[in-house]
Amino acid sequence: MVAQKPAREIASPNHDSRQPGQRIDMLLLHYTGMETAEDAFLRLKDPSAKVSAHYVIEEDGQLTRMVDETRRAWHAGVSYWAGDTDINGCSIGIELVNPGHEFGLRPFPEAQMAALESLSKRLVTRYSIAKERVLGHSDVAPIRKADPGELFDWKRLAAAGVGLWPERMNTADWATLHLGDSGAGVMKMQVDLKNFGYEIDVSGSFGAPTTVVVAAFQRHFRASKVDGIADRETRCMLASVMAARS
Repeated sequence: MVAQKPAREIASPNHDSRQPGQRIDMLLLHYTGMETAEDAFLRLKDPSAKVSAHYVIEEDGQLTRMVDETRRAWHAGVSYWAGDTDINGCSIGIELVNPGHEFGLRPFPEAQMAALESLSKRLVTRYSIAKERVLGHSDVAPIRKADPGELFDWKRLAAAGVGLWPERMNTADWATLHLGDSGAGVMKMQVDLKNFGYEIDVSGSFGAPTTVVVAAFQRHFRASKVDGIADRETRCMLASVMAARS
């Protein structure tokens, strides 16, 4: 059992009011994507950067609150989920210190994951956040973002009671779909991805935008191979995830 470090406060000026009556119903996870924790905190405190998060968790488990939960932190940017484009307004944002893809994505240490589990459990309980609305930045902004990345352990977080992971894997013999394909199978997959929450056109044609969304889904649920090809394993996981929603 990793000992939890006491939380600390480092205020960011980068926040504003949530819309009147807007409910917090999403937990959104990020990595900082900077070389050091110090660099990340400097950016999150910089008024000219116009970015922030409610919480930051360092690799040693240190938890820092930067924006009060009642305020809208600026962590999601241009994003979308299930018809909502004000993701900042409906979410709590948590940044995990990690250099990310640009500076060398690495596994998230035990102390960091333990602190995340503890904080996340409190948040999903406090705001009654549905398991399918515990998401990564790459889910709500797949064209722009890849965080928290394929080394993040979503299955572990779900086992702790935070987020979605199907208990049983669908085993249907789905055909592989990839760039250039079209037809009813592509349309069915696009409908499922859209109904789950991703921003995707239901056209029946597997174009580049569909590849990006499939890769985002893989990064969350089938991280061993993120290639944008909807192979049998990816499609079985999609069916399983759809069945496991609240």
